[in-house]
Amino acid sequence: MQFAFSPAGKPLLPLALTLAAEGVAVDGLLDSGADVNVLPWSVGQALRAVWNERRTTIRLGGVLAGNSAMPLLVSASVGGWAPVRLAFAWCRTDQVPLVLGQTNFFMEFDVCFFRSRLAFSVVPSGQRTA
Repeated sequence: MQFAFSPAGKPLLPLALTLAAEGVAVDGLLDSGADVNVLPWSVGQALRAVWNERRTTIRLGGVLAGNSAMPLLVSASVGGWAPVRLAFAWCRTDQVPLVLGQTNFFMEFDVCFFRSRLAFSVVPSGQRTA
């Protein structure tokens, strides 16, 4: 399935996230250089996730260093494909974008960037492309 870059020139992928009975439609920034998926605070709250100080915390690096984060597993639907489980570092701030990174978005989906055409394609991992 092909998608266009945003007007700002970013590869933003529309997807639906679900946790228990709560769902939210979001746009995630495809970042093949990011080690982990990152979820902003407000998106986790919209999913009614509960912050638990006793859960294992995730140490973020780079521009996200110093932000508190905890692991959060959610169901994600892209296009008409079957939902997959994505592991996010849920940050206790909205000063981060929703990032789709190597662990584990790029394990679940194959992505091809066509920068010269301002487009990208996404297919479930292992699915043949035409």
